[in-house]
Amino acid sequence: MRGFLAFLVILIGLAAVAVYFSAYIVHQNEQALVLRFGEPKRVVQDPGLKWRWPVVDQVEIYDKRILDLDTAPQEAIAKDQKRLVVDAFARYKIVDPLKFYQTLRYQDGVRSRLGPIVESSLRQVLGSATFVDIVRDKRDVLMKRIATQVNQEGEEFGLQVVDVRMKRADLPEQNSKAVFDRMRAERQREAAEFRAEGAAEANRIKATADRQATVIKAEAARKGEETRGQGDAERNRIYADAYNRDRDFFEFYRSMQAYEKGLNSDDTRLLLSPDSAFFKYFTDPSGGSRPAPSSVQ
Repeated sequence: MRGFLAFLVILIGLAAVAVYFSAYIVHQNEQALVLRFGEPKRVVQDPGLKWRWPVVDQVEIYDKRILDLDTAPQEAIAKDQKRLVVDAFARYKIVDPLKFYQTLRYQDGVRSRLGPIVESSLRQVLGSATFVDIVRDKRDVLMKRIATQVNQEGEEFGLQVVDVRMKRADLPEQNSKAVFDRMRAERQREAAEFRAEGAAEANRIKATADRQATVIKAEAARKGEETRGQGDAERNRIYADAYNRDRDFFEFYRSMQAYEKGLNSDDTRLLLSPDSAFFKYFTDPSGGSRPAPSSVQ
């Protein structure tokens, strides 16, 4: 009885091992190629738990999703002889696992076989377009043309090229430097023109302001002289009128003004004769204008 149980356990273990090596799982995003002694047997597209003959069958799993292929930056010459460096990438998927296995076998072989095709198509198509078309005007059209060419050649590998895109398209380094220097020189020239126009406008405004200031000052000086002349005339008229009304008072008033100006509080020294007419109001309050008294007989 004990021997039978041991045999049963061994039998169950062998069955479990057989089931383990016979079953395989294909996920939703995968597809499988079953090989029997290295020869393709069948392609499995449906996901789920699948079976195979252990030992004699081998299963190759391939991705069903869209995959990316980056190409090395390369230099291309446009139709107008403009040189540019193009960095592109392709997106593809495996649609025929059997053909893919027969031609490339592993996904690492895609880069060595499909990469040169993408690069060749890029040079060919971009060489038939102008620089402006590549960079701006017809970029999408050119990319679709490249994708069509690559897809036609990729069918022999069991691949479908979904899209080809350019990540960037730049001028070569030496051309970029020349373009940058030319752009900088052009901007410097424009800046110099703007500065010259600004300086000319500033000089014009300054000259206009100086001319207007000169005119205003001259007009103010003229008006000031006119006003001063009118004031002097009015003063002389008032003096003349005062003189005509009371000559003695006028002379007295003018003498008082002369004393105020001449006898400064800081310096009262004068070199005049005591009997000078300047001091006539000091010796005679009437200024000598009164008639002399008649002598008594």
